[in-house]
Amino acid sequence: MRDTAAARLGAAGILDAQIDAELLIGHVLDLSRGQLQARIVTDSTLSAAQAETVEEMVERRAAREPLQHITGLAPFRSLELAVGPGVFVPRPETEQVAQLAIDALHAAAAPSPIGVDLGTGSGAIALAMATEVPRARIWAVENSPEAFVWTSRNFRETDADNATLQFADLADALHELDGTVSVVISNPPYIPQDAIPRDPEVRLFDPEHALYGGADGLDVVRHVSTTAMRLLHAGGTLVIEHGELQAAEIAALLTADGWRAVASHRDFTTRDRATTALR
Repeated sequence: MRDTAAARLGAAGILDAQIDAELLIGHVLDLSRGQLQARIVTDSTLSAAQAETVEEMVERRAAREPLQHITGLAPFRSLELAVGPGVFVPRPETEQVAQLAIDALHAAAAPSPIGVDLGTGSGAIALAMATEVPRARIWAVENSPEAFVWTSRNFRETDADNATLQFADLADALHELDGTVSVVISNPPYIPQDAIPRDPEVRLFDPEHALYGGADGLDVVRHVSTTAMRLLHAGGTLVIEHGELQAAEIAALLTADGWRAVASHRDFTTRDRATTALR
């Protein structure tokens, strides 16, 4: 059935059709990809009910519904997060951006450094920081009611007692932490309003609230810069994820706002993916 499912997904234009087919079948059977591949070698078969469920899921994926919406799960670093309609699905490249914040937290001199995730969405970055730097105290803010349902669930299920979630607009959040934060990170909406994403999974299923950042894509980035400047102590680190063509504009914006040591960072595909700066 794996080959049939992969052929159906490939015909629908999905690049990693075999991987998606294996993940869908594995989800139905509660098996990892490796375990599923071992089962395929032994010619194990699915029950009629399992086969029907797989066929339904393959059709949904062929219609370009995100794999993570179909399974209800999105892996992120060491976490497995609940996702669905209304929340941005965390991407693999954001795992690298989160590493910049995690490294800065590890390097912080404070015995219990504070990290803040502005516009946390599913909670992916905040919960990665909380679980990977347990001595840190993490705050996360989100202002979308639809996304907040998923954020709250992920905070409950991860149960990191050093992480605090707040429903708030990032432009006016966490005044009680002003001047005390070691690291601020954000993966804000940064797509220009008239730049429609090519991928149907993004265009049709990711919430517009998490995608578009005004005419030039930088409206929310400007708020992130202002809020982070207020929150961070001297020497604190700002990390912003952005589009591959926005590094120069964001560097100019941050420099004009008074940030120091502004630097861009490439992802594994050599695209500019994040910018860091010091308070």
